[in-house]
Amino acid sequence: MPAPVKSPARGRVLDAATRLFYAEGVHAVGIDRIIAEAGVAKATFYHHFRTKDDLVAAYVTDQCRRQRQAAAALPAGPPRATLLAVYDLVGAAGAGPGYRGCPFINAAAEYPDPDHPVRVAVADFRRWFRGMVRDLLAADGHPDAERTADLLLVLRDGLVVGSDLGDAAELGRLTREAVERVLTPAP
Repeated sequence: MPAPVKSPARGRVLDAATRLFYAEGVHAVGIDRIIAEAGVAKATFYHHFRTKDDLVAAYVTDQCRRQRQAAAALPAGPPRATLLAVYDLVGAAGAGPGYRGCPFINAAAEYPDPDHPVRVAVADFRRWFRGMVRDLLAADGHPDAERTADLLLVLRDGLVVGSDLGDAAELGRLTREAVERVLTPAP
């Protein structure tokens, strides 16, 4: 699949969709509203996105790009410290103003078919996140990086959902403790 054409109009559409999808949900927001918020013509929208589902997949892919950038921007350090920083970053986002859950889980909830392009984009993010965690665990010398990466992915899911449902600050502290416990070998 060729890379999407980068243009200011495409960027405005994606920015408007990101704001609206995150605040209101994907299915609650129509194309006409996105076009109006982005200040583009309908033909311009369809030049960049054949369908709304193409736009939603691009939104999810862009959210993954942003997550990768945030992880790459963490200060270099020992793998364990980086891993803890990743979870601190996730917890801080969940405690931030306007937090309305995980964009990946929110999108997945609206697209139940695992073969749908939106769900494929969500799965790509999860594969990347799990791989990053696994690589950090392996670099730290963890004896079971594969299985522990699975556990930490589930922990991430709980954190991003729970942050929207309860006391995000407390959940962040609990998550830090849970990650540290997972990383500490049993006696």
